[in-house]
Amino acid sequence: MRIGKLYLIPTTLGDTEPLEVMPLSVKKVVEEIDSFIVENEKSARRFVKKIAPKKSQPDLKIMLLDKYADAIEVRHYLDDCEKGISVGMLSEAGVPAIADPGAELVKLAHQKGIQVVPLVGPSSILMAMMSSGMNGQNFAFNGYLPIDKSERKKAIKRLEKISKETNQSQIFIETPYRNDKMFADLKAYLSPKTRLCIAADITLSSEYIKTLFIEEWRHVQPNLHKRPAIFILHN
Repeated sequence: MRIGKLYLIPTTLGDTEPLEVMPLSVKKVVEEIDSFIVENEKSARRFVKKIAPKKSQPDLKIMLLDKYADAIEVRHYLDDCEKGISVGMLSEAGVPAIADPGAELVKLAHQKGIQVVPLVGPSSILMAMMSSGMNGQNFAFNGYLPIDKSERKKAIKRLEKISKETNQSQIFIETPYRNDKMFADLKAYLSPKTRLCIAADITLSSEYIKTLFIEEWRHVQPNLHKRPAIFILHN
C-alpha cells in the first residue's frame, strides 16, 4: 500500500507575502494536501488562505500540536500517512521542527517508515548566522537561556568560554518582550572583545542585523522590545 508523506512546510517570519520568501513548490504542496499539523489553528488557516486562496477552508483537517496537545492523541496524527494520505506540518513562524515542537513527530515519522520531505523556506536561525560574519563552519543553537539572574549569568559565561575554547559561535533566543533585559545582561557579563550579533525582524521591512564588539554595543541602543530576535556571540 502507498504511504503518504510528511511535508515540513515553512511559514513566513512575519507579515510578508509568502512567495516573496519561499519558492512556488511550497504553494503547490499546500494546494495538494488537506491535512495539517499546526501550533495555532487561526494563524495556520490564515497562512494557507494567503498562499493558496482558492483552497476550501472547511475541507481542511487541522491537528493541533501545542503545549496542551494530548501525547496519546498526537501519536495518531500520522495515521493518515499510513492510509496513503500526505500530511503537512506548519510551524508558527519559520521552518518546522527547529526550535519548534514538531521534532518529536518527525522522529515518529522516521520510526514508522514515513518519508519526511523538508521544503525550502526562511529560518531565522540560519539567516542570522549567515549574516553575522561569525563561524559558519562551527556553531551551536542553544534555545532559550535561563530566566533566573544568577543562572543566566552562568549560562552566558559558559557559552562565551565554549566559544573561546572551540572557536564555535553560540546562537540563542529570548522571548521578545525580554529582549532588552537580555541585551543589558550580555553587555554586563561578556568580555569587551567578544563579538555579538543581534538579528531582529528577519525578512521584514524593519529588519535589523548588526555585529559589533561588546565594547561597541555599550554605545548603541537598538529598539528590540517585542521584536523577534536572534543573538549570536563569538569570542
